Amino acid sequence: QVQLVESGGGLVQAGGSLRLVCAASGRTFSSLTVGWFRQAPGKEREFVARINCGDATSYVDFVKGRFTISRDNARNTVYLQMNSLKPEDTAVYYCAAQRFGETNYDYWGQGTQVTVSS
Repeated sequence: QVQLVESGGGLVQAGGSLRLVCAASGRTFSSLTVGWFRQAPGKEREFVARINCGDATSYVDFVKGRFTISRDNARNTVYLQMNSLKPEDTAVYYCAAQRFGETNYDYWGQGTQVTVSS
């Protein structure tokens, strides 16, 4: 089993930055694809970014150029550096893990709140 714990959320002014951290348990971390998702009140959960076991990354269009996902396999950790934050980025951010060869994200953290004030 994989356990994921998010941290690093908080309150920031528009234009500011936060770094989210996803800490994982288990010995299979390096083989996992890890994604970041977010959900605002009354909205559907949406994909933000992901990084696979080969460090290939992808981003949703509205965060390109502002967010950077990275991983440190030695520390079982994935990061989401968020710059130039906008009020519309306000949401609960979740990290999730996808096992190699699978299509679903089977492991989810509890989320961390990001609030961007105008």
